[in-house]
Amino acid sequence: MKILRSTAYVFFSCLMLLALWSCSSTYYGAMEKVGIHKRDIMIDRVENARDSQAEAQEQFKSALEQFDSVVKLKETDLKKAYDKLNSEYEDSVAAADEVSSRIDKVESVADALFEEWQDELDLYENKELKRSSKEQLRKTKVRYQEMLKSMLQAEKSMEPVLKIFRDNVLFIKHNLNAQAIGSLKGEFSQLQGEINVLVKRMNTAIESSNKFIAEIKN
Repeated sequence: MKILRSTAYVFFSCLMLLALWSCSSTYYGAMEKVGIHKRDIMIDRVENARDSQAEAQEQFKSALEQFDSVVKLKETDLKKAYDKLNSEYEDSVAAADEVSSRIDKVESVADALFEEWQDELDLYENKELKRSSKEQLRKTKVRYQEMLKSMLQAEKSMEPVLKIFRDNVLFIKHNLNAQAIGSLKGEFSQLQGEINVLVKRMNTAIESSNKFIAEIKN
């Protein structure tokens, strides 16, 4: 039975991937019919990913400020402290999920664009134009990989921040007392350090995105 379940899972996963690929191909095809090509979609998605990172930045800064304010609360404010901190945690998770989703969409259209570009090189009759297009494809891929690396580093830097938040939110939830608030004080500096790293990496990713957008538009 376990082997059958495993086989069924693999089969279902393959079907899902095939369906997603089919949907993407249909979408890109439909957009091209109205004059919107993969390059245009890619620029739009990179801009969306950049904006989601900027919004996540602000959310994590807000969460840090809330964490700091909770550390300074009095015992009579414990329930309120938990509610505020939990709300910031949930907002941070949502912001992180949005960033990941936007990056996935960038990768999806980039794969489709580069595959199409590579295939169309074989259609050239003029060798000089083909050589020029091939070189442009190579340069664009290099710039894209640099940008994607920055995005993924920024995405990865959200994980330790969310883990620290989750642990402390759970601890306060089950220990609504002064000792629980006291335990947060030791966590604040670590959280602050992780968020500083996050903000720095996101700034790098945003700058890289802006550079890529400017270059691909030319």
